[in-house]
Amino acid sequence: MSEPSSSGKSAAIAAAVILGVTGLIFYFMPAMMMALSEISPWLSYAVAAFFVLAFFAVFWLRGKRQSKDTDGRE
Repeated sequence: MSEPSSSGKSAAIAAAVILGVTGLIFYFMPAMMMALSEISPWLSYAVAAFFVLAFFAVFWLRGKRQSKDTDGRE
């Protein structure tokens, strides 16, 4: 059996870390939104939208970097 490539292993570890951190943030998000809504409901909406968009932005940026790395390697 051949060894898995280190780039595939590091990508899986990075994805697991990103999903784990995001999962924790989304787990505590209702409590954060309730606390922030006492200050301003719009602030709680903005924080929730920021975290949802940041989740997709992280994977988008990672994909851009990986495509840039593979373009240089041929």
